[in-house]
Amino acid sequence: MYALTPVVKHLLLINILAFVGTLWMGEPQGGMMEGLSDWGRLSLAAFYPASPFFQPYQLVTYMFMHASISHLFFNMFAVFMFGPPVESVWGPRRFLFYYFLTGFGALAIHFLVKYIELTYGDTSLSSMNVPVLGASGSVFGVLLAFGMLFPDRQVMLLIPPIPMKARVMVILYAALELFLGLGNFESGVAHFAHLGGALTGFLLILYWQGFRLR
Repeated sequence: MYALTPVVKHLLLINILAFVGTLWMGEPQGGMMEGLSDWGRLSLAAFYPASPFFQPYQLVTYMFMHASISHLFFNMFAVFMFGPPVESVWGPRRFLFYYFLTGFGALAIHFLVKYIELTYGDTSLSSMNVPVLGASGSVFGVLLAFGMLFPDRQVMLLIPPIPMKARVMVILYAALELFLGLGNFESGVAHFAHLGGALTGFLLILYWQGFRLR
């Protein structure tokens, strides 16, 4: 069991404070939104760049916003469990860089998929104005890093409570997200953003490994 590392500790604190501290902003008003303020605290989530509700700061703030306490809990539980061993190997600076880059990568993939949907599928403006929020992209990046750094480490899933090797867990999670994303299941969940975080992390780790070999 790893002790709580500095970056993980601050990420947990910032996410919790962001959730509690933005409750005063309220929830979306419903109906036709005329301005960004109508979205309440979800104005800090990330909207598609072509949406009238998009603001550049959302590229960062979306990672610290969560839809509910359960959403916050499961994301932060994953950071708490898998973040410290990764940070212990890489150090605080590299881990923090990795965390943010996987969050940006997750959003980039989400926007790419949304662009394809708007171009070749659903062209309604309403689908453009659906925000994405949460640390899940970065969390999947952390899970990917844990699986690559500690592939044979035994982990216990919460649901269902089955022990397995870390690399198997990562592969199963990725396969599940791909299946759910392609099948358009759980439409309120940004499955391709999750995959985007993992893919960004995978490519970054490969780059780092190649640079070290050279």
